[in-house]
Amino acid sequence: MISGQDVRVLLGKRIQFYRKQRQLSQAALAEKAGISITFLSKIERGLKYPTSDTISGIANGLGVEVCELFQEAETPAERRNLLKRFKIDITQNVLKTLEAVYKAYEE
Repeated sequence: MISGQDVRVLLGKRIQFYRKQRQLSQAALAEKAGISITFLSKIERGLKYPTSDTISGIANGLGVEVCELFQEAETPAERRNLLKRFKIDITQNVLKTLEAVYKAYEE
């Protein structure tokens, strides 16, 4: 089974691969995607999860489809599993954030 860390690392490697292939600096891609260079660097190193909007912005900045950022997997089933795991991880992060906001609001 693939871990959330595996998904982050795969995504980061693919983003970095396409960025370098297109001879874009981190600064140039970050600007196109509407994010900071620091955040892009953390995504590329597998340290941060981007939101779906950020993934879309990065894909657009690279001129690729979102699914291409997950194509290092060997089979379509493995790609589906990666995307499913990523969806679960993002959902968990959103829920944690909502819980923190709710707690802060209650206080």
